[in-house]
This record gives sequence, C-alpha cells and structure tokens, in this order.
Amino acid sequence: MKYIKIKENGINVVFGITKDNQFKLLHFSHTDFNEEDLCRPSAECKPEEVSRREQYIQEAFQLVQVNLAGYNRPFEKHGNKHIVTAPGYLLRYVDMEDTNNEIGRKLVIIQEDTAVTKTRVVTTMQFYKGTSVVRFHNQITNVGTEAQTLEYISSFCYTGIEKEGALSSDDKMNMWIPYNGWQKEMSWKNFSFSDLGMAQTQPTVTQRTSQVIEITNTGNWSTKKYLPMGYLENTEAHTSLYWQIEHNGSWHYEIGDQNNNYYLNVSGPTEIQSQWYKVLKPGESFESIPVAVGVAKDDFDVAMGELTKYRRMIRRPNRDDEELPVIFNDYMNCLFGDPTTEKEFPLIDAAADSGCEYYVIDAGWYAPGEWWDSVGEWKESKERFPNGIKEVTDYIRSKGMIAGVWLELEVMGIECEKAKKVPDNWFFVRHGKRVFDRSRYQLDFRNPEVIAHVDEVIDRVVRDYGAGYIKMDYNIEPGAGTELDADSVGQGLLEHERAYLRWLDGVFARYPDLVIENCSSGGLRIDYALLSRYSIQSTSDQEDYRNYATISANAITGVTPEQAAVWSYPMKNGDKEEVIFNMINSMLLRIHQSGHLAELSEERLALVKEGIACYKDIRNNIKDSLPFWPNGLADNKDTWLCSGIKNENKAYLAVWKRYAKEDIWEINLEKSLCAEGKSIKEVRCIYPVKEETEFVYDMEKMKLTVTFEKQVMARLFEIVIE
Repeated sequence: MKYIKIKENGINVVFGITKDNQFKLLHFSHTDFNEEDLCRPSAECKPEEVSRREQYIQEAFQLVQVNLAGYNRPFEKHGNKHIVTAPGYLLRYVDMEDTNNEIGRKLVIIQEDTAVTKTRVVTTMQFYKGTSVVRFHNQITNVGTEAQTLEYISSFCYTGIEKEGALSSDDKMNMWIPYNGWQKEMSWKNFSFSDLGMAQTQPTVTQRTSQVIEITNTGNWSTKKYLPMGYLENTEAHTSLYWQIEHNGSWHYEIGDQNNNYYLNVSGPTEIQSQWYKVLKPGESFESIPVAVGVAKDDFDVAMGELTKYRRMIRRPNRDDEELPVIFNDYMNCLFGDPTTEKEFPLIDAAADSGCEYYVIDAGWYAPGEWWDSVGEWKESKERFPNGIKEVTDYIRSKGMIAGVWLELEVMGIECEKAKKVPDNWFFVRHGKRVFDRSRYQLDFRNPEVIAHVDEVIDRVVRDYGAGYIKMDYNIEPGAGTELDADSVGQGLLEHERAYLRWLDGVFARYPDLVIENCSSGGLRIDYALLSRYSIQSTSDQEDYRNYATISANAITGVTPEQAAVWSYPMKNGDKEEVIFNMINSMLLRIHQSGHLAELSEERLALVKEGIACYKDIRNNIKDSLPFWPNGLADNKDTWLCSGIKNENKAYLAVWKRYAKEDIWEINLEKSLCAEGKSIKEVRCIYPVKEETEFVYDMEKMKLTVTFEKQVMARLFEIVIE
C-alpha cells in the first residue's frame, strides 16, 4: 500500500494506492492517521493480520461511489446502501494534480475503468484558506462506444467515520440531524447510532446489516424536512465531521456499515430515493452536485464557526451583506397579503420614523380580492393602487427608503390567463399532465420562453415600479420532477434547478445591487446553491414570537447571521416585554421589521426605535462574527434559551425566557469566550437600556446569571473580551 498524506488547514487527509492500483480515501480527520484503525479488532480482523486488513481496504474505502445500470455488484451490499457500486469498485488510479489557486489548495484525482464500463471519474477537492472545509464534486465521463445509464454518483464518500479510538461506536458516536419544516425551522436533534437503529450487534465478527441511516430530500423544496447538513462527533477521539449539500433540490446522505467500519455517502438525487437517472451517451459527462465537508474537534460551535467562514467565502460579493440594512415588510402581523395605497402610507411613515431603510410591499399587490390561484403575470392591481403602485414606491423613496415588492416567479396559478394560453412545455409535466400543487403550476426554467417571461417581470418591477428589493417567495412542492425532455423525472428536476441558478446569475449580472430575498414559505429552501447567490434568507413564517426565539437562536447553523432574516412583529395589544422579545429575536441577525407600527403606543414604538438604533450600532460586528451557544442549541420545549455571536474583541448574547418556573438562569461563558488566554472585561445590557434588567457576571467562575421575573422576557448583552 502506497500512502499519500496531506495536511492542509487543520485537515489530515490520507489516500492509499493498493497493489492493484485502486485509489482509496483512508483518512479525513482533525486527528493524525493510524494505520491500525483501518481494520477494527475482532475475531476476524486483528491489527497484525495484514492480509485481512488489505482485503477490507480492497472492498471498501472508495473515493467515489458511482453506479451504472447492468453491472454486477459482487461484495456484501444489503438493502439500499450505495456501496459496492459499479464502476465504483472497478476504478483504477490514473493521476493526481496538486495545485494552488487564489482560494487555496486544489486536488484533482483521475480514475478510470477501462476494462468493463469504459468510464472516467474525476474528483475535485478544493480547500479554502482560513477554514477547515473542503468542497468536493465528481465528474463521470463515458469514454466508451455504448450509452451508459447513471443511477448514482456520490459527491463525498468516506469509510471509517468512527475508526479513531477503541470504544464501540455505541459508546462514542453521536449524530446531529437538523430537522426543518414550516414554522419548525432549524431544529437540531442529537442521537447515538443505536438510537437510529445502528447499534453494534456483531462485535466479534464482520458487521453487516440492511439497516442504514438515511436523510433525504426529494423535490424542489430543498429543506422541507431537513437542512442539507449533518454533524458527527466521536467523543472518545474528540473529533467531528460535518457537511453541507449545496443543492436546491433532491439530495441524499446515508450512514451505514461495511466490513467493520461505518461510512458516510453524500450525494444529490438518486434513482432509489429521487426517481433520478441520467443516460450518458458516448463522450458525454455528468457532474455531481457540490458538497462541503469539514473537520474539527468535537465542538459543535467550532464546526459551525468553520462553516460560517466558508459560507462567506463562497457567497456572491454584495453590498447587502456588508451594510445589513433594516427592512420593513408589511406582511407579518400587519397587512397579511392585503395591501392598498391607503393602508401603506401610514405604515411607510412609521417605518421611516423608526429607522427602517427598505420598505417591502408583500403579497397581494397584483390582484384584487382572493389572488392565490390567479398569480403569474405580476401586474399592479388598480383596485388596490388606483394611481399605480409607483405612487407608493415613489413615496417610499421620498422617505429615504428603498422600495421592494413580493414575487413568486416560479409558479402560475391555474386561473392565470397567461397559464391558460401557453403550451404545456412551460410547466412540469408527469404522466402527460401538468403537475398541480396548491392550485398552481410549476414553471420549467429550461424553457427559453419561460426565461423571457420572468426576465420581463424582473425588468418591469425594477424599471417601472422602482423596486430595489424583491422578496422571492415559493409556496409549492412539485414533487420528483418533470418527464419532458429528460431521461427521468429526477433529471428533469435537476436540469430545471441548474437552469434556475443560471437565471439568477443573469439577474444579478444585470442588477448587481438588487437585493433578492430567498423565501420559500419561510425557510423551506435554506441551501447554499441558492444562498451563494441570494444575499438574504427568510428563516421562517412562524407567527408566534415566543416560538420564533428557537428558530432565531439556531439560525446561524443554517445560514450566516448577516443573511438570516428574522421577523420582528410587535402585536397591536401587547406590552413592552413583548416588543423587546420580538426585537431581540432579530437583532443578532437581520431585522425584518413588521407589525402595525402606526398603531402602537408611544412607549412601545419607542422600544422598536431603540432596538433598530441599537442594531445599527452593532451590525458592523455581525457581518464577521461567528456563532456560539454557551448553554447548547435551543429546543422548542426550552423555557430558557440563549445564543450569541463573537469576534476577537466583542460578543453579543441574546437571552430569552418563556414561561420558566424559575426566575434565575446561569450561563457559563468560559468555554465559549474565555479560551486561549482570553478573559471577559465587561458585560452590559445594551437593549433595552431603560427597562429593568437584573444580572451578575462572576469573573472567577466566568458565569453570567440573569434574573427575569416576568413570564416572557428577553435581553441583549454586549460582552467585552480582552
């Protein structure tokens, strides 16, 4: 076995080239490589049994799993696992290029199967300076003379995720799964392998089972059930492995066992899970979706910090994420999709007076009455705006704010007159019929006529309506894909999604300072295919500000703080503490102000103004800070919760109480803020300033103790670090 060892940005990578020229990924970790870890001790495989170890390596540790239809898979597979793929196990090493570019180090590994399937697979690993994250993708090319049907290709494949340390996987491996859903975004849960059905039940023989941990999305809502992420920790070896899938559609990852090791495979759509396959004609290539994978010590905060740095590196440079302007949107706990000129003017005055810098007219501006099933042409409603919507956007500008409007460009309602006139190839089609969901059709962005239609809308709202901000919503799920002009419905969906990304790139090329918010019924498309382009993300449509605190506290796991838009919507009949709680939900992220500001009492409106002014004082620190959770991630059942952001000299901590039985809560800041010789010089409450806040910081114990006597309270603290 020939080893190739690479150390870069705190990542230890070890490849192996076997005697029959197979290329293996043997190690990808924060820790150093130990050859004996490759074959777990058992009656069948003791460390000194080199031949058995070599057999295990021969059958597993592929750098890439790729499966074509019609070829044998001879080794142990069991069930739906994407292992022992062909030509995955048939590939032989050809070459590796090791170069550097302006981003960082780049490895390109070439493998071929010239004997059976006549395919070439090229793996690209891009390192990023300053963070322990690598971006992977694979490209397969048919170099033969016959067509091949591609059923699966991994973007990242790593065997031996548990191999460091002597303990059983039951005793050391934990998996964090990020559940997501409408009004339930960013809900992480921690499991042992045995909790997920992967208990070690064959400790003395080669472990094989049909069980596999599968986290999958199928469809165009990329995060309707999970964020496209995962986090693994080995508590014995003190290592972690984490990843994000950068795709705006169907994706899959799995953890299973093979030959006394566990593996992680991460991919885009698959035939088994997503009704996807792609026919590769001679000379044709297919590229997998990109996946970012990182390593760290077993510290969730550190891992999320590394991902935050990486996300900033891959994101389109834009002014919005540098300046973090305050946005007012007229929807939540306000007009709720029923705007008119008469209703907007007093809200515009109140928003401007409160310090908002953008003003967004949300849904309903394009049609009178009930508009859900008639959307699609996006022309102003004269019933709602008798003198045209430009009268309102001009008034917004006269108040020193930038105007915005709501769009849902990817759909047409079934009662839209244009939808009735255009051909079926404008839309997703399955079984010969247009795909329906919630009285809408899904537009197909592969169609040039569809692109012309949506470009006309964008140009019109920017040019004629004066919009500098677009809230781009998306409220349907069209399922597995479309059968038109595609080998499979999953491939039709994938091609549409890649066409949508190209269209977005074209929009930003024409309008580089246009702010477009990514919204999908709140946070149902929180993925970095979209967020590497969009500057801001709606985190939720959660309508209860007390429940929103959980989403707010955990938001930075899924998106950088400067991209995470959180509603603040004071209630008409609330009290001062309700306003404060609402404001603090958004103040370490991006303020999406709403609520009937023009109808609030003076003292409650003053708290909104104070919160926005405070935000403007600290927002320059938000854009380069990293997250921390001193008392752990928030859960929907928590009665106390907190989260913070930090840089070298300052940290900001939001603390919430919601119906806790006790009034006192202790927060340990040592691990989060006092590592590496640092200490806390000062802790002060910066919002609200005039309301009573009882707290004590113990410098010796490095603990902040807060006393919140009311049932529902929140406070924002600034912490000076030296």
